[in-house]
Amino acid sequence: MKNIKIFACNSAEEFTKEICDYLGLEMGQIKFMKFKNDNTFVQVLETVRDKDVYLIQTIKPPVNERIMELLIAIDALKRASAARINVVLPYFPYSRSDKKDQPRVPITAKLMASLIETAGATRVITCDLHNPAIQAYFNNINCDRLSAQNLLQEYVKEKNLEDMVVVATDAGSSKKAYKYSEYLQCPLALIDKRRDGNNDQAIASNVIGNVTGKSAVIFDDEIDTAGSIMETVKVLEKNGAKQIFVGATHGILSGPAIDRIKESNVTEVILSNTVPITDEKKIDKITVLSIAPLFAETIKRLNEGKPLGELLKNK
Repeated sequence: MKNIKIFACNSAEEFTKEICDYLGLEMGQIKFMKFKNDNTFVQVLETVRDKDVYLIQTIKPPVNERIMELLIAIDALKRASAARINVVLPYFPYSRSDKKDQPRVPITAKLMASLIETAGATRVITCDLHNPAIQAYFNNINCDRLSAQNLLQEYVKEKNLEDMVVVATDAGSSKKAYKYSEYLQCPLALIDKRRDGNNDQAIASNVIGNVTGKSAVIFDDEIDTAGSIMETVKVLEKNGAKQIFVGATHGILSGPAIDRIKESNVTEVILSNTVPITDEKKIDKITVLSIAPLFAETIKRLNEGKPLGELLKNK
Protein backbone atom coordinates (compact mmCIF):
# COMPACT_ATOMS: atom_id res chain seq x y z
CA MET A 1 0.00 0.00 0.00
CA LYS A 2 1.28 3.45 -0.82
CA ASN A 3 0.83 7.06 0.19
CA ILE A 4 -1.91 6.22 2.70
CA LYS A 5 -2.88 7.58 6.12
CA ILE A 6 -5.68 6.26 8.34
CA PHE A 7 -7.14 8.42 11.12
CA ALA A 8 -9.68 7.70 13.84
CA CYS A 9 -12.24 10.14 15.17
CA ASN A 10 -12.93 10.05 18.90
CA SER A 11 -15.30 7.08 19.08
CA ALA A 12 -13.55 5.00 16.42
CA GLU A 13 -10.14 4.23 17.89
CA GLU A 14 -10.79 0.53 18.59
CA PHE A 15 -12.36 -0.09 15.18
CA THR A 16 -9.58 1.85 13.43
CA LYS A 17 -6.88 -0.08 15.31
CA GLU A 18 -8.40 -3.34 14.04
CA ILE A 19 -8.23 -2.02 10.48
CA CYS A 20 -4.66 -0.78 10.87
CA ASP A 21 -3.52 -4.08 12.44
CA TYR A 22 -5.07 -5.97 9.52
CA LEU A 23 -3.25 -3.74 7.02
CA GLY A 24 0.02 -3.55 8.97
CA LEU A 25 -0.18 0.24 9.28
CA GLU A 26 0.19 2.74 12.12
CA MET A 27 -2.79 4.91 13.00
CA GLY A 28 -2.40 8.53 11.97
CA GLN A 29 -1.99 11.13 14.69
CA ILE A 30 -4.90 13.51 15.15
CA LYS A 31 -6.01 15.57 18.14
CA PHE A 32 -9.58 16.22 19.29
CA MET A 33 -10.43 18.49 22.19
CA LYS A 34 -13.24 20.66 23.52
CA PHE A 35 -12.92 24.25 24.63
CA LYS A 36 -14.71 25.43 27.75
CA ASN A 37 -17.41 26.97 25.54
CA ASP A 38 -18.18 23.45 24.19
CA ASN A 39 -16.63 24.14 20.77
CA THR A 40 -14.74 21.25 19.16
CA PHE A 41 -11.11 21.64 18.06
CA VAL A 42 -9.32 19.27 15.69
CA GLN A 43 -5.67 19.29 14.66
CA VAL A 44 -3.95 16.83 12.34
CA LEU A 45 -0.56 16.14 13.94
CA GLU A 46 1.33 14.92 10.87
CA THR A 47 1.56 15.84 7.22
CA VAL A 48 -1.14 14.56 4.88
CA ARG A 49 -0.15 16.60 1.84
CA ASP A 50 -0.98 14.64 -1.33
CA LYS A 51 -1.89 11.56 0.76
CA ASP A 52 -4.74 9.09 0.31
CA VAL A 53 -6.49 9.66 3.66
CA TYR A 54 -9.13 7.47 5.35
CA LEU A 55 -11.03 9.08 8.21
CA ILE A 56 -13.05 6.65 10.33
CA GLN A 57 -15.94 7.60 12.59
CA THR A 58 -18.25 5.19 14.40
CA ILE A 59 -21.47 6.83 15.47
CA LYS A 60 -22.36 6.34 19.13
CA PRO A 61 -23.97 8.81 21.57
CA PRO A 62 -23.76 11.74 21.64
CA VAL A 63 -24.54 11.35 17.94
CA ASN A 64 -24.61 15.03 16.96
CA GLU A 65 -21.25 15.60 18.66
CA ARG A 66 -19.75 12.72 16.66
CA ILE A 67 -21.08 14.26 13.46
CA MET A 68 -19.49 17.64 14.23
CA GLU A 69 -16.16 15.94 15.04
CA LEU A 70 -16.30 14.24 11.65
CA LEU A 71 -17.14 17.39 9.69
CA ILE A 72 -14.46 19.47 11.42
CA ALA A 73 -11.86 16.73 10.89
CA ILE A 74 -12.74 16.56 7.18
CA ASP A 75 -12.22 20.32 6.93
CA ALA A 76 -8.88 20.08 8.75
CA LEU A 77 -7.67 17.39 6.34
CA LYS A 78 -8.85 19.36 3.31
CA ARG A 79 -6.96 22.46 4.50
CA ALA A 80 -3.89 20.28 5.11
CA SER A 81 -3.89 19.44 1.36
CA ALA A 82 -4.86 15.76 1.52
CA ALA A 83 -5.20 14.41 -2.02
CA ARG A 84 -8.25 12.27 -1.21
CA ILE A 85 -10.42 12.23 1.91
CA ASN A 86 -12.26 8.92 2.19
CA VAL A 87 -14.82 9.00 5.01
CA VAL A 88 -15.50 5.60 6.58
CA LEU A 89 -18.87 5.51 8.34
CA PRO A 90 -19.70 1.91 9.31
CA TYR A 91 -23.10 3.19 10.48
CA PHE A 92 -24.57 6.11 8.54
CA PRO A 93 -26.21 8.57 10.99
CA TYR A 94 -29.87 9.54 10.52
CA SER A 95 -30.25 6.79 7.92
CA ARG A 96 -33.84 6.08 9.00
CA SER A 97 -34.82 9.69 8.18
CA ASP A 98 -34.54 8.87 4.50
CA LYS A 99 -37.81 10.18 3.07
CA LYS A 100 -40.54 12.76 3.58
CA ASP A 101 -43.22 10.42 4.89
CA GLN A 102 -45.16 12.97 6.96
CA PRO A 103 -46.06 16.63 6.43
CA ARG A 104 -43.39 19.22 7.29
CA VAL A 105 -40.57 16.80 8.17
CA PRO A 106 -36.92 16.86 6.99
CA ILE A 107 -35.01 14.26 4.99
CA THR A 108 -32.11 14.23 7.42
CA ALA A 109 -30.17 11.45 5.68
CA LYS A 110 -29.98 13.69 2.60
CA LEU A 111 -28.83 16.59 4.79
CA MET A 112 -26.08 14.36 6.25
CA ALA A 113 -24.88 13.47 2.76
CA SER A 114 -24.80 17.15 1.77
CA LEU A 115 -22.87 18.13 4.90
CA ILE A 116 -20.22 15.43 4.40
CA GLU A 117 -19.80 16.29 0.73
CA THR A 118 -19.66 20.06 1.35
CA ALA A 119 -17.10 19.60 4.15
CA GLY A 120 -14.70 18.12 1.58
CA ALA A 121 -15.03 14.33 1.53
CA THR A 122 -14.14 12.73 -1.81
CA ARG A 123 -15.64 9.28 -1.05
CA VAL A 124 -17.85 7.67 1.59
CA ILE A 125 -17.65 4.01 2.63
CA THR A 126 -20.54 2.73 4.71
CA CYS A 127 -22.42 -0.49 5.48
CA ASP A 128 -26.00 -1.78 5.16
CA LEU A 129 -27.86 1.49 4.74
CA HIS A 130 -31.43 1.46 6.02
CA ASN A 131 -32.39 2.50 2.50
CA PRO A 132 -29.86 1.78 -0.31
CA ALA A 133 -31.17 4.88 -2.14
CA ILE A 134 -29.17 7.00 0.35
CA GLN A 135 -26.17 6.32 -1.90
CA ALA A 136 -27.81 8.59 -4.46
CA TYR A 137 -28.06 11.46 -1.93
CA PHE A 138 -24.42 12.29 -2.69
CA ASN A 139 -24.25 14.53 -5.77
CA ASN A 140 -20.63 14.43 -6.90
CA ILE A 141 -18.80 11.78 -4.85
CA ASN A 142 -18.99 7.99 -4.66
CA CYS A 143 -20.64 6.17 -1.79
CA ASP A 144 -19.64 2.50 -1.43
CA ARG A 145 -22.12 0.35 0.50
CA LEU A 146 -20.65 -2.75 2.13
CA SER A 147 -22.78 -5.47 3.72
CA ALA A 148 -22.58 -7.65 6.82
CA GLN A 149 -24.71 -10.31 5.13
CA ASN A 150 -21.83 -12.74 4.51
CA LEU A 151 -20.49 -12.25 8.05
CA LEU A 152 -23.89 -12.95 9.66
CA GLN A 153 -25.04 -15.80 7.43
CA GLU A 154 -21.73 -17.67 7.65
CA TYR A 155 -21.85 -17.46 11.46
CA VAL A 156 -25.40 -18.85 11.46
CA LYS A 157 -24.50 -21.59 8.96
CA GLU A 158 -21.67 -22.78 11.21
CA LYS A 159 -24.17 -23.33 14.04
CA ASN A 160 -25.74 -26.21 12.03
CA LEU A 161 -29.23 -25.44 13.33
CA GLU A 162 -31.86 -28.13 12.83
CA ASP A 163 -35.12 -27.29 11.05
CA MET A 164 -34.07 -23.73 10.33
CA VAL A 165 -36.39 -21.09 8.89
CA VAL A 166 -35.47 -17.49 8.01
CA VAL A 167 -38.12 -14.99 9.07
CA ALA A 168 -38.68 -11.67 7.26
CA THR A 169 -39.74 -9.04 9.80
CA ASP A 170 -42.14 -7.40 7.31
CA ALA A 171 -43.00 -7.33 3.62
CA GLY A 172 -40.31 -4.73 2.95
CA SER A 173 -37.53 -7.00 4.21
CA SER A 174 -38.74 -10.13 2.40
CA LYS A 175 -36.38 -9.72 -0.58
CA LYS A 176 -33.29 -9.58 1.63
CA ALA A 177 -34.61 -12.40 3.86
CA TYR A 178 -35.05 -14.53 0.74
CA LYS A 179 -31.34 -14.09 -0.06
CA TYR A 180 -30.44 -15.32 3.43
CA SER A 181 -32.76 -18.31 3.09
CA GLU A 182 -31.24 -19.14 -0.30
CA TYR A 183 -27.72 -19.19 1.15
CA LEU A 184 -28.78 -21.16 4.24
CA GLN A 185 -30.92 -23.49 2.11
CA CYS A 186 -33.97 -23.26 4.33
CA PRO A 187 -37.60 -22.08 4.06
CA LEU A 188 -38.78 -18.49 4.44
CA ALA A 189 -41.55 -17.14 6.69
CA LEU A 190 -42.99 -13.63 6.87
CA ILE A 191 -44.30 -11.52 9.75
CA ASP A 192 -47.34 -9.33 9.14
CA LYS A 193 -46.33 -6.15 11.01
CA ARG A 194 -47.69 -2.61 11.26
CA ARG A 195 -46.03 0.54 12.68
CA ASP A 196 -47.94 3.59 13.93
CA GLY A 197 -46.30 6.88 12.79
CA ASN A 198 -43.29 7.82 14.95
CA ASN A 199 -44.16 5.29 17.64
CA ASP A 200 -41.28 2.90 18.30
CA GLN A 201 -43.77 0.18 19.18
CA ALA A 202 -44.31 -2.12 16.22
CA ILE A 203 -47.35 -4.38 16.09
CA ALA A 204 -46.60 -7.86 14.78
CA SER A 205 -49.69 -10.03 14.48
CA ASN A 206 -49.43 -13.07 12.17
CA VAL A 207 -46.87 -15.43 10.67
CA ILE A 208 -47.13 -16.35 7.01
CA GLY A 209 -45.35 -19.71 6.78
CA ASN A 210 -44.56 -22.54 9.18
CA VAL A 211 -42.29 -21.94 12.20
CA THR A 212 -43.68 -24.62 14.54
CA GLY A 213 -40.86 -26.67 16.09
CA LYS A 214 -38.26 -24.83 14.02
CA SER A 215 -35.15 -22.75 14.70
CA ALA A 216 -36.26 -19.32 13.53
CA VAL A 217 -33.62 -16.80 12.38
CA ILE A 218 -34.47 -13.12 11.93
CA PHE A 219 -32.14 -10.80 10.00
CA ASP A 220 -32.46 -7.01 10.11
CA ASP A 221 -30.31 -3.99 9.32
CA GLU A 222 -30.34 -2.60 12.87
CA ILE A 223 -31.64 -3.03 16.40
CA ASP A 224 -32.43 0.27 18.07
CA THR A 225 -34.81 0.02 21.03
CA ALA A 226 -35.51 -3.65 20.15
CA GLY A 227 -39.27 -3.03 20.31
CA SER A 228 -39.91 -4.22 16.76
CA ILE A 229 -37.66 -7.29 17.04
CA MET A 230 -39.09 -8.36 20.39
CA GLU A 231 -42.63 -8.13 19.03
CA THR A 232 -41.52 -10.46 16.25
CA VAL A 233 -39.94 -12.83 18.79
CA LYS A 234 -43.22 -12.98 20.76
CA VAL A 235 -45.23 -13.81 17.63
CA LEU A 236 -42.77 -16.57 16.70
CA GLU A 237 -42.97 -17.99 20.23
CA LYS A 238 -46.76 -17.94 20.08
CA ASN A 239 -46.58 -19.85 16.80
CA GLY A 240 -44.38 -22.59 18.24
CA ALA A 241 -40.81 -21.70 17.23
CA LYS A 242 -38.35 -23.96 19.08
CA GLN A 243 -35.56 -21.37 19.35
CA ILE A 244 -35.13 -17.87 17.98
CA PHE A 245 -31.96 -16.16 16.72
CA VAL A 246 -31.65 -12.52 15.67
CA GLY A 247 -28.92 -11.18 13.39
CA ALA A 248 -28.41 -7.47 12.69
CA THR A 249 -25.65 -5.33 11.21
CA HIS A 250 -26.00 -2.35 13.53
CA GLY A 251 -26.47 -2.75 17.29
CA ILE A 252 -27.72 0.70 18.33
CA LEU A 253 -29.25 -0.76 21.51
CA SER A 254 -30.72 2.49 22.80
CA GLY A 255 -33.17 3.03 25.66
CA PRO A 256 -34.80 -0.21 26.87
CA ALA A 257 -33.12 -2.46 24.26
CA ILE A 258 -30.89 -4.43 26.64
CA ASP A 259 -33.67 -5.01 29.18
CA ARG A 260 -36.00 -6.14 26.41
CA ILE A 261 -33.40 -8.63 25.12
CA LYS A 262 -32.68 -9.90 28.66
CA GLU A 263 -36.37 -10.41 29.42
CA SER A 264 -37.16 -12.11 26.11
CA ASN A 265 -36.82 -15.77 25.18
CA VAL A 266 -34.53 -14.99 22.26
CA THR A 267 -31.70 -17.55 22.12
CA GLU A 268 -28.97 -15.29 20.71
CA VAL A 269 -28.60 -11.81 19.21
CA ILE A 270 -25.77 -11.59 16.67
CA LEU A 271 -24.40 -8.13 15.82
CA SER A 272 -21.49 -6.66 13.92
CA ASN A 273 -19.32 -3.97 15.50
CA THR A 274 -20.28 -1.10 13.18
CA VAL A 275 -21.47 0.70 16.32
CA PRO A 276 -19.29 0.42 19.47
CA ILE A 277 -21.05 -1.66 22.12
CA THR A 278 -20.21 -0.61 25.66
CA ASP A 279 -19.30 -3.16 28.34
CA GLU A 280 -22.60 -2.81 30.20
CA LYS A 281 -24.44 -3.84 27.02
CA LYS A 282 -22.33 -6.97 26.44
CA ILE A 283 -24.73 -9.48 27.96
CA ASP A 284 -24.57 -13.27 27.49
CA LYS A 285 -27.29 -13.30 24.83
CA ILE A 286 -25.35 -10.90 22.57
CA THR A 287 -22.55 -12.02 20.24
CA VAL A 288 -20.50 -9.34 18.47
CA LEU A 289 -18.68 -10.17 15.22
CA SER A 290 -16.02 -7.87 13.81
CA ILE A 291 -16.63 -6.41 10.38
CA ALA A 292 -13.36 -4.44 10.50
CA PRO A 293 -11.54 -6.90 8.16
CA LEU A 294 -14.11 -6.20 5.42
CA PHE A 295 -13.51 -2.46 5.75
CA ALA A 296 -9.75 -3.03 5.83
CA GLU A 297 -9.87 -5.05 2.61
CA THR A 298 -12.01 -2.33 1.01
CA ILE A 299 -9.45 0.33 1.94
CA LYS A 300 -6.63 -1.84 0.58
CA ARG A 301 -8.37 -2.35 -2.76
CA LEU A 302 -9.28 1.32 -3.14
CA ASN A 303 -5.73 2.39 -2.36
CA GLU A 304 -4.35 -0.08 -4.91
CA GLY A 305 -6.92 0.86 -7.57
CA LYS A 306 -8.53 -2.59 -7.57
CA PRO A 307 -12.27 -3.26 -8.09
CA LEU A 308 -14.59 -3.77 -5.11
CA GLY A 309 -17.00 -6.10 -6.91
CA GLU A 310 -16.03 -9.27 -5.05
CA LEU A 311 -16.33 -7.54 -1.68
CA LEU A 312 -19.71 -6.00 -2.46
CA LYS A 313 -21.17 -9.26 -3.73
CA ASN A 314 -23.11 -11.38 -1.25
CA LYS A 315 -22.55 -15.13 -1.49
